[in-house]
Amino acid sequence: MAAETVASGPASVQAEPSRVDAAAAPGGPKSADSGPRKPRPKRPNYNEIHVKPLPLDVHPLPAFIPHNPLSIVRIAITLLSQSFRPPNSHRVVHKAYFSEDTQSVHVTDAESIRALWEQGFWGKGSLSRSEPQWLLAERRRRGIEAATASTQVTQARREERRQFKLERAKAQREAIEQQLRQEGKLDADGTLDELVEDGVVTESPRGGVYTPGASDAVGPAGDAIVAEVDKQIAEKSPEWGQDGAADTSAEEIKDIEHLQLTPEEAFYLTYVLGALDIVEGDFVGGNIALPAWYLLRLYSAYAVSPVDDTSLVGLKKMFQYRERLAQKTAALPLAQQIAPDNSFLLKYVVFHHFRSLGWVVRPGIKFAVDYLLYLRGPAFHHAEFGVQIIPSYSHPYWSETPERVAHRKEKETRDWWWFHRVNRVQTAVMKTLVLVYVEVPPPWDGETKKDALSVDIGTVLKSYTVREVVFKRWSPSRNRD
Repeated sequence: MAAETVASGPASVQAEPSRVDAAAAPGGPKSADSGPRKPRPKRPNYNEIHVKPLPLDVHPLPAFIPHNPLSIVRIAITLLSQSFRPPNSHRVVHKAYFSEDTQSVHVTDAESIRALWEQGFWGKGSLSRSEPQWLLAERRRRGIEAATASTQVTQARREERRQFKLERAKAQREAIEQQLRQEGKLDADGTLDELVEDGVVTESPRGGVYTPGASDAVGPAGDAIVAEVDKQIAEKSPEWGQDGAADTSAEEIKDIEHLQLTPEEAFYLTYVLGALDIVEGDFVGGNIALPAWYLLRLYSAYAVSPVDDTSLVGLKKMFQYRERLAQKTAALPLAQQIAPDNSFLLKYVVFHHFRSLGWVVRPGIKFAVDYLLYLRGPAFHHAEFGVQIIPSYSHPYWSETPERVAHRKEKETRDWWWFHRVNRVQTAVMKTLVLVYVEVPPPWDGETKKDALSVDIGTVLKSYTVREVVFKRWSPSRNRD
């Protein structure tokens, strides 16, 4: 089976351009299966749209040219000017809010949605598969504008092909009946079904009519039937805007789609880049930006399954009275403490690691992994790697008591069948499986200190280490060298 796929692939790729070019050319031949093809719209220039990899403005120094001494002068002038008047890399700080229902971060401003998607592929459209294109698709569906969303291209082509096949079969049947009436083989008010029921002729699944022995074709065939079908379809096809649909060109469509960010994406934008403010006004008395250390506790609390509503209420109350708590030495209750192997922490450590290395990290639930790694983004390439996170408890702390040993074995043990299933899925979708082992440190939260609610995020992240193991399936037919 694999040999057939490899052998037939290049042939289909070589034959496809000639068919499309011929159909798209003016006056070119028409495909018997899909009819006259319209030239495809020009694809957008993704290199220009996604020119910025992050929602920040970068101010690089001029290039140093060894054989040009004036380049040193330009670098010195730029350094002096930026030291006296530092440029601002955060021209816009986007706003978002945390939704407790979906346990994700929502961005509702249209400009922020486009900026976050085009500058790093952050989040996904709540009503789209990936890129937020619901408004464009809805306008296209109502006939307001001619631009087509990428999510509708495949669906529109399939529908056009299906409608053409139905019209072609109907026109072919009418042409055959007309010729049979002229030859006296069919009554004036008779139909082709009567001849089929009487056994005079047989009808193939593709619409052709033959004698009982299937030796001779009955009715028009070849170029004659193709010309007749094209003629009837052209006469019945209405022009654009003349299909009886209501005129919706002046209709105002409200964009109800928002950008949905995962907690890991939102925390990276807030803590590392400073390009996003999470606003919550339900319990803090106003629309103020929540600090990063509180967001760390909030996301970690929702990462526990099942979610403890009592601990969440307690966390919000403690945040309300944080100024009073910061004045006395205290320790957090056990229910409010963040476990060192909290699932949000483990996922964020891996997300932070690969994002800092320049990869575009997207959720990988579609392919049974935690993350997918893109070289530039989903608009340019398919994901090359699938990342699976596995906690590792190598620190001596996790071997001191039987309870800790049991906890370690429960969290880090994976059987052979689990590994085979994950690797099989990645092989089927042409991706390389990367097992990422995150070393879990001893508990770091809940110490008795002043302002125990606050968290030193930098120190916490430094206590985690990441090990990567790349696994590739060996195939004797492909890995011979």
